[in-house]
Amino acid sequence: MARYVRIDEFGGPEVLSIVRDEQPQAGRGEVRVRVHVAGLNPVDYKIFHGGPAALRYEAVPPCGNGNDFSGVIDEVGDGVSGFHIGDAVFGGKRMHAQADFVVVDATRILKKPDALTFEQAGGLDIAGRAAWASVASLGLTIDDTVLIGAAAGGVGILACQLAVRTGATVVGTASPVNHEFLRGLGVIPIAYGDGLVDRVLATGLTVTAALDYNGAPTIDAALELGVPGTRINTIAARGHRADVGISEVGGQAASIDDLDSLAGLIAAGEIVLPIDRVFPLEQVQDAYRYLMAGHLRGKVVLAAT
Repeated sequence: MARYVRIDEFGGPEVLSIVRDEQPQAGRGEVRVRVHVAGLNPVDYKIFHGGPAALRYEAVPPCGNGNDFSGVIDEVGDGVSGFHIGDAVFGGKRMHAQADFVVVDATRILKKPDALTFEQAGGLDIAGRAAWASVASLGLTIDDTVLIGAAAGGVGILACQLAVRTGATVVGTASPVNHEFLRGLGVIPIAYGDGLVDRVLATGLTVTAALDYNGAPTIDAALELGVPGTRINTIAARGHRADVGISEVGGQAASIDDLDSLAGLIAAGEIVLPIDRVFPLEQVQDAYRYLMAGHLRGKVVLAAT
């Protein structure tokens, strides 16, 4: 029997339970992965809360939970080439990842670089794709100053570093406890919350673009600072101020090759992905309470082994 996290009904973290079922089997074109680490993302709790996110991803309780995973292949289905039993891999499968085993189409996984930890790989799929695609959507150059909301979170911390690599000046909102860390990444940190526009103006910089990983306040601040709506991208406040042409480019716009490139940069030490905390699978409710409290640095993940 194998464990998996189940959403029993819509609500808070208390609706998540650990249940046991038969081990899944790999079909044609699929592999089965013995999960080592499964990542947590804000979209997960938006799904199990119910509402628009649940509708978008067709979540109907009882169902599984989570998307990101890393682990080792222990079964290979017919027709699969390029992967073998024992390969360390990572990827994503919506509402299936938080489990002892995940069966996934072989085209949806990547081999884990040796220098990439299972914890990093297990939290990379959603955040990595979202960061890569959203930064690319703005076409940043050395002439840009980009405001990034939630700069120390799982997506923001990657996006900040990708933006810095374009030559752009990066101003990131974060809790004061994360400011020194962000400075070390080449980011100009400022506190979020009331007075954000004044704090940006105090830097003496002219913001030309914005990436929102937090919510409407980042968008509103960018517009007040004179950033055209067409140079603002959000993944956290879809539909907010759509009248001014704000884009909503997220992880769906990133390819498997983009994710592979990002994993290579992390493995080479050119980009950092800190792991804020690791919880055992059995403490999934506590893990989401921790994630939902905010003020994180990087990713929160579950250890399934």
